[in-house]
Amino acid sequence: MSWDERMKDFEARRARARAMGGPERLARRRTEGRLNARERIERLVDAGSFMELGTFNVSDVPGDEEKTPADSKIAGLAKIDGRPVAVFSNDFTVMAATSSRVASQKEAELKALATKRGVPIVYLAEAGGARMPDIMGSAGIASFGNSTYYGTRRRQVPMVTAVLGQSYGLPTWNACLSDIVVMWTGASMAVSGPRVLELATGEQVSAEDLGGVKVHAEETGFADLVGETDEECLALVKRALSYLPSHAEQAPPRSAVPAGSGSEMETIADLVPESRSRAYDMRRVIERLSDGGLVFELKPRFGRAILTCLTRLGGRVVGVVANQPMYKAGACGADGCDKVISFLCLCDSFNVPLLFLHDIPGFFIGREAERQGVPGKIINWMEALGQVSVPRISIIVRKTYGQAYFNMGGGDYSDLLLAWPTADMSFMDPDTGVNVVHGAALGALDPSERAARRKELLEQWGLNTLPYGAAARHLVHEVIAPGQTRDVIIQFLDTWESRGTVGRHHLANWPTKF
Repeated sequence: MSWDERMKDFEARRARARAMGGPERLARRRTEGRLNARERIERLVDAGSFMELGTFNVSDVPGDEEKTPADSKIAGLAKIDGRPVAVFSNDFTVMAATSSRVASQKEAELKALATKRGVPIVYLAEAGGARMPDIMGSAGIASFGNSTYYGTRRRQVPMVTAVLGQSYGLPTWNACLSDIVVMWTGASMAVSGPRVLELATGEQVSAEDLGGVKVHAEETGFADLVGETDEECLALVKRALSYLPSHAEQAPPRSAVPAGSGSEMETIADLVPESRSRAYDMRRVIERLSDGGLVFELKPRFGRAILTCLTRLGGRVVGVVANQPMYKAGACGADGCDKVISFLCLCDSFNVPLLFLHDIPGFFIGREAERQGVPGKIINWMEALGQVSVPRISIIVRKTYGQAYFNMGGGDYSDLLLAWPTADMSFMDPDTGVNVVHGAALGALDPSERAARRKELLEQWGLNTLPYGAAARHLVHEVIAPGQTRDVIIQFLDTWESRGTVGRHHLANWPTKF
């Protein structure tokens, strides 16, 4: 075969591989308004930056070679906003992108390379489970053993998965391994799909009810972000990566500070009602603090009594954990604990300083909370918080009561503990405390005297909850004017950076999914 003939053969083989599942299946996707696997990569990465690895892969099952271009998984190296990444895209037009030996080996090798060289991993999921009958039998199941990524990942590089369609088996495992998961509104992820479930157990369930957005964004918390279209999901992937370093031995990327940032700080306290029982949106406080008012919230539909957000102050990425009085008065439950632990692991693993904003009446209590394991989750949160090695700044905005004070970075659990003059600190709310301590005595009084005595006790207890008692003993480092908050945070982080920006990553091996 001459060189010209070899080149023509090469071009023909490459064209067949890039044709994926063929014109009919690709046309069907266009009709459905969905991007195909290669279009997703094109929309995600910088133009012309994708270097494919494994173009000429095919199934190792005799007879399947011609119908498995790239063996249903498209993978390679690329750049996003000028930064190198490893990217994987499931090709649903080829055997429903089911997992095979060849494709799994390709994925495992590229993930290992990305981890070794400090390159983020992006996985675009839409796939069935393991390919059958390839995996059946003793030789079949054992042949997949050297191509997994489980148990070896450790958070050395960020991993972001976008679940963009029906995803069962391996794509679900990848999502559960990931630091951040984006999910399309029509997608589903689960151990097995509805058809396998019905055949194996007789249970009939829709893909949405089995593992749709409502399940994973609101109930399990596995989905951090939700997008309405492929394009919106890909944009969320890019935005998530913009807040994270390429690898764990690097600081997150700095950005220019938008003009006008911090210009409204003098009125930030106006966002917080004087009454401890009045609700307000803590997200507005975070926006007021942040560069350009830009806040990137993770898991917004899960554990809604607490906020976990990535933002920037002075151009530096900061992770914010804040109570949200808009929901259950800010009382945190089991889901909220899981949400915070996940966020602490993310920030500690990738050198993101933490900012805690207190306005919490305590943890959600009662029969349901106990059965959800809230006590254990509270202590897991404390265990994680105690191992955090990035700077921890804790600010008491309004109320902070009981054990929640410590979980939100009170006591020795912060490197800088501040309070606004509006802060109330105690074991419990003064109203409840007066009832517990003085309830019997108040009940014995004549009704005409009871109200006056109760008011007197509440005023006394209210004075005791002001932050100055703790500040007098240096148990709070400083009481600051709310308008100073942004500047104080930035100055403290500047000081911390004088000895470097990389933490010790004690939480890198904590499970990614609680």
